[in-house]
Amino acid sequence: MSPEYTGIYLPIITPFIDGEVDYRSYEKMVDHYIEKGIHGIIPLGTTGESPTVSHTEYHNIIKTIIDLVRGRIPVFLGVSGNNTLSLVKKLEGFEDYDIEGYLIASPYYNRPSQKGILKHYQEIANSISKKIIIYNIPYRTGRNIENETIREIANIENVVGLKDSCGMIGQTLEILNDPPVDFSIFTGEDIMTLINLTHGGAGGILASCHISTEKFVEIYESIKKGDLEKGLKIWKELFPLIPSLFKEPNPGPIKYILKRQGLIQSDELRLPLDNISDRLKAEIDRLV
Repeated sequence: MSPEYTGIYLPIITPFIDGEVDYRSYEKMVDHYIEKGIHGIIPLGTTGESPTVSHTEYHNIIKTIIDLVRGRIPVFLGVSGNNTLSLVKKLEGFEDYDIEGYLIASPYYNRPSQKGILKHYQEIANSISKKIIIYNIPYRTGRNIENETIREIANIENVVGLKDSCGMIGQTLEILNDPPVDFSIFTGEDIMTLINLTHGGAGGILASCHISTEKFVEIYESIKKGDLEKGLKIWKELFPLIPSLFKEPNPGPIKYILKRQGLIQSDELRLPLDNISDRLKAEIDRLV
């Protein structure tokens, strides 16, 4: 059997204008990206600046995305925390929403053991009915989820996948070579997209697919059809831009491009993030 969830998933930005969430731009973006062929959408992840979004905005954004998507593609909500019981209560407040599930990062800052990480996900999974994608991003959380632990978490019935941003090629290739059964392994490292796909991965949850979306989709489809030569050709066209999108804090560079392209009204960020430098703007202008 194949994993249920595959493809190019968009961790969509949260557009702001004059200090408020820009719901008008959401409408334009969601239709645009679905037309470009994305396979899933993830609001309120790190790219969505979720730490700066209020409780009321959080719920309004979810309702807006659900209304705009209208069941056309899966929606996984970015929700994380380092207090397990508090996070369970928060997730229970989203259970009535028409979403597929949640993208949940490993607890950050308090740096639990592998056993603590496992128990964290077990407690969450046993308390909710929706599906879970694990998010391993140790350079943000301070603790790597080791592959042995990932495999134990994957045994939980409603855990369906992994967003792999471990930053260690050996660990990534090891789990791609011997993945849990029916388990979707997405890359969260945009420059690892081709490696994920050519080693049997499910695809990517990629901030950079806000830009040239159809090319990311075409790479995915080419590799899945066995046309590596075509996939590699398109990848080489895409690759030069990707490092520039992360030279300054995400999603600043992406918002700058989306405003230029007319998909959002403003490239506004919320503090502590700030607009990108003029130097990076000039670099992006040359590449895009």
